[in-house]
Amino acid sequence: MPYFVYRMTSQEGMSLVKNLELIDEFESFKEAKKFAREQRAELSENSSEIIKVMFADNQLSAEEQLLEHREKPILMEHEK
Repeated sequence: MPYFVYRMTSQEGMSLVKNLELIDEFESFKEAKKFAREQRAELSENSSEIIKVMFADNQLSAEEQLLEHREKPILMEHEK
């Protein structure tokens, strides 16, 4: 299964609506991770863009996983 690297953006105040842009696709995690780090390094400090690596069967599956709404994890007292 391939690794997909995406650029994710969302408008201020609309965290549930995400725009996805497929940047590249890799066969190995090592290559995808290296590419994602390089892309993150190019972002400005105040950029709202997020670079994500997603492992999935195909591009549609990767995008569905990225667009899933996930609840924020509950922090335990010792994790604060």
